[in-house]
Amino acid sequence: MRVMSWLDSSRRRRVQKSLKHLDSDDSATSSSLSEVTGSSSLHSSLSLQTLPSVPSLQKIPSDAHAITVSHSVTSSFKLRERSLPVTCLAVNGGYLFAVSGHEVSIYDRAMCAHLDTFNGQDPFSGSVKSVGFSGEKIFTAHQDGKIGVWKLTAKSGYKQLTTLPTLNDRLRRFALPKNYVQVRRHKKRLWIEHADAVTALAVNNGFIYSVSWDKTLKIWRASDLRCKESIKAHDDAVNAVAVSANGTVYTGSADRRIRVWAKPDDSKRHELVATLEKHKSAVNALALNDDGSALFSGSCDRSILVWERVDSSNYMAVSGALRGHDKAILSLFNVSDLLLSGSADRTVRIWRRGADGCYSCLEVLSGHTKPVKSLAAVRDSESDGVVSIVSGSLDGEVKCWKVSVSKPDNSIYKSLVL
Repeated sequence: MRVMSWLDSSRRRRVQKSLKHLDSDDSATSSSLSEVTGSSSLHSSLSLQTLPSVPSLQKIPSDAHAITVSHSVTSSFKLRERSLPVTCLAVNGGYLFAVSGHEVSIYDRAMCAHLDTFNGQDPFSGSVKSVGFSGEKIFTAHQDGKIGVWKLTAKSGYKQLTTLPTLNDRLRRFALPKNYVQVRRHKKRLWIEHADAVTALAVNNGFIYSVSWDKTLKIWRASDLRCKESIKAHDDAVNAVAVSANGTVYTGSADRRIRVWAKPDDSKRHELVATLEKHKSAVNALALNDDGSALFSGSCDRSILVWERVDSSNYMAVSGALRGHDKAILSLFNVSDLLLSGSADRTVRIWRRGADGCYSCLEVLSGHTKPVKSLAAVRDSESDGVVSIVSGSLDGEVKCWKVSVSKPDNSIYKSLVL
């Protein structure tokens, strides 16, 4: 089956526009949101080939080495009475940050008890699309292209310190014409400003990495909140960013590409070191494993690609695909040796890598009535294999899961062999 209709430029623009509206949750577009998640962009992805040229990394565990998995829903709640979509989840210590519309709600993670809400009085900043943490500061990415900076205070609760770019940063640069870049016809902005919605944030080693529908990657220093770099990263909207411990940056875009950025020792700026091209449609989500040796990417083509480092350099090569979701992949999250994937098919899948490099789908978590837009997880104990997972959906509901993954006791098989 040919996919030329998908690749047609005019249709691709319409689909990408629909995907942008998928992430929108203000009251003016809540009705059109239902239409998008129902039959337009997400259903059109069903006609795509699921990358037949990429081998599958999946396997079915044998009975002798089967892993026992059990799960339960410990809590389920709506963030707001109007059931606006849950667009972002983040865990910081014992707290869960959950976003619906422009409001950020904080919950006690263990009890799922609501503690506080901030940004509730500022609907004009648009929906919050991502939350990041650096020290005592909290960063929120907004529809209006700004990044909010917050701090928990003893007297006032969560207080907004400033927005990025800061006023001081603007004043330092506004007078020089060289600090302006063309963003649209007859319109220029300072290079430190995002010209469209900020879609994702990543935090690493004192720096904040932000990506936007304006096609750029910007890097901010958390200590003084200054913008240090702005990179024209892609040819279309950038939807996802991930940063490894060594500072290598990965960006995923609606242009179907993943780009890899690194800063050489003798340079002050990041440089493009690789472009990863295998997906057939927009890249929506990225995640790295704990040591940064494997990158996972999720796309509207329904597949999760696994990229592995082939040598000591930053180059990554695709090793295979994980298939099972029957609609677009919207969110990915890596916790210890488990990969979680959330999809427009309303399910969460739990994947685990075996010693042979193959992956098993351990469990499928179902219960949401609309696409799963965001995931967060923590491993409660390395010894007992219990993982706490939180999933947020466009149905406005947050579900908290306890998943227990127990490895088989092979001692009986060893005694039989002996």
